[in-house]
Amino acid sequence: MASKHGTGIAITLLVTAFSLAGCFKPGEAVNVSAASSLTDAIGEINVLYKLERPDVTVTASFGGSGTLQQQIENGAPVDVFISASPAQVDALQKKNLIVDNTRRDLLSNRVVLVVPADSTLGITSFNDLAGDKIKKVAIGDPGSVPAGMYARDIFSELGITDALKSRLVLAANVRQVLQYVESSNVDAGVVFLTDAKVSRAVNVVANAPDGINGKVIYPVAVINTGNDRTAAMDYEEFLFGNQAGAVFEKYGFGLVRH
Repeated sequence: MASKHGTGIAITLLVTAFSLAGCFKPGEAVNVSAASSLTDAIGEINVLYKLERPDVTVTASFGGSGTLQQQIENGAPVDVFISASPAQVDALQKKNLIVDNTRRDLLSNRVVLVVPADSTLGITSFNDLAGDKIKKVAIGDPGSVPAGMYARDIFSELGITDALKSRLVLAANVRQVLQYVESSNVDAGVVFLTDAKVSRAVNVVANAPDGINGKVIYPVAVINTGNDRTAAMDYEEFLFGNQAGAVFEKYGFGLVRH
């Protein structure tokens, strides 16, 4: 899948990465802010990166993409940002907070409906959420969580928004939605497929419409107010390598190739 941001950028960053290899000094650091749905994958990838670059320290923080965007806008020391939606990177780019030619589409994902593994409510579709038996449905806060934004769009497309208004439980990030469903505190929740895959306590019962899932893209970019641009660009290039790609695929992400 090609990206208007990706043409020629991959070659530029690859050349940069080769020129940087072996030139890092002790004390170099990369601060990564990533969407909550990337928690497991990025944690594993950072271990692999440390083996390649033992002199570079990588610190990762996770949260709703909108919250992370706001932190960057408020001056948080972030070098690399990976969002679960293009909208947050668009906003940062408009404020000139992205290093030129470093924005690239990294991953794709799917939005799914999950229920507790022991659910007996017979939910098999998003439309079932409007049924009388359903009391609570968890979604990420649409104001800051991409999965919640997609959930809102799904409900609108299916014409069930009004029926669900009093039933929605808003979460700070998609992993909190997953926790609500795992603990049976809600009847169902809307998460990414990759979140559902890391839990044995939920079952996937429906996929979002293709028109929604086709929009689920995770862009990555280097932040120009970061502390270590050289290391940040090298780290970003590592995310597109074979080792990181294998980890992403293991957790259910799709790779966006340029």
